[in-house]
Amino acid sequence: MIPSLPRSPLTRYAMATYVAAFLLFLFLPLAVVVVFAFNDANYPAPPWRGFTLDWFVGGAAGRTGLFADAPLLKSLVTSVWVASFVTMLSVAVGTANAFLLERADFRGKSALSLLMLAPLVIPGVILGISILAFASRLAQFADDTFGVELDFLRPGLPLVVLGQFSYIVSIATLTIAARLKRFDATLEDAALNLGASRAAVLWTVTLPYLKPALIGAAAISFLMSFENFNTTLMLVGSDPPLTIMMYGRMREGASPVLNAVSLLLMVASAAIALGLLRRRS
Repeated sequence: MIPSLPRSPLTRYAMATYVAAFLLFLFLPLAVVVVFAFNDANYPAPPWRGFTLDWFVGGAAGRTGLFADAPLLKSLVTSVWVASFVTMLSVAVGTANAFLLERADFRGKSALSLLMLAPLVIPGVILGISILAFASRLAQFADDTFGVELDFLRPGLPLVVLGQFSYIVSIATLTIAARLKRFDATLEDAALNLGASRAAVLWTVTLPYLKPALIGAAAISFLMSFENFNTTLMLVGSDPPLTIMMYGRMREGASPVLNAVSLLLMVASAAIALGLLRRRS
């Protein structure tokens, strides 16, 4: 709707009501999670029994807080480790893919572009099962034929990294390629005419221009890897990331410790988002 056009009071009221309802739908569940992370009860549900920090630092009645829960903290570190490797691989390969799709001209380029988008429309569970089946068959073939044990193709963190990378790299590629498409190639030609090598042009001209896209792709890749559940569930081994650990805890029974973890993740995600917005401005 064009802001300058006159709007009736009913239209303004309806729009304000819609926006308020939408924001309430988005943030009310998060607010409930935050509130009951501080509830002095052994379950994250009403009634309110008073304020406490036991679910963060531990306390009376044998409560183990978040910062004293060794398995939960280990799973958090595991998620950071997996997300870091997925981010590095996705940004590096995504940058190479962006140059391939935007700078190279070869037969089948359109088909390759479409195939690159396929992992984004495949459900995560199906993608995880497919990767697990293929990797297991390949590992078994190598063991039976050559006597070589390819442990990284068995369920475990390396396979989780490869599984998440298989679709996150597509998002990184699209993010970087969109920025590269707007790049003025004559700047590279001018640098080459002035005697710079191709490596120097890439390092001093092209990559600085792509820096916002690289940072954005890294942030998106990290967050998507960190919160991934469906694909990870199919590929995880004995070292579960945080999402798998929280799922297991929820099956055993909800605990306010999970609310504390959720609050910590909300704060971290908000800090990353605000940092990116501040850098962009």
